[in-house]
Amino acid sequence: MPIDAIVLDPASSEPPFAQLRLQITDQVARAVLVPGDRLPTVRQLAGDLGIAPNTVARAYRELEADGVLEGRGRAGTFVRAAVADGRATSAGASARAAAQRYAELTRSLGLPPDEALAVVRQALGT
Repeated sequence: MPIDAIVLDPASSEPPFAQLRLQITDQVARAVLVPGDRLPTVRQLAGDLGIAPNTVARAYRELEADGVLEGRGRAGTFVRAAVADGRATSAGASARAAAQRYAELTRSLGLPPDEALAVVRQALGT
């Protein structure tokens, strides 16, 4: 399976499902995972990472809701092809991954959410 090594940080303030979600989104954004790639089964990835299957299932469900992944029943879970309404475009996936990294960074710096958003607004010129 083409998925890069996933590394979960047990000391992180982010829960494991969120770390997993971010790393998969980032791999899609960087085209490490491309539309049509099959991801490991929930049980397989949970076993590889030493976490509960429900943790992987939650990450997969949320990525499906974001339009990044698509579950095909017994066939497995796949990276979703880009769709016309833009929900699963690589630009959208890249932006979500960057936003998640930024949120984690600002939290680690102790920056309140309103100040973090002000920084983004200033950068965007809005």
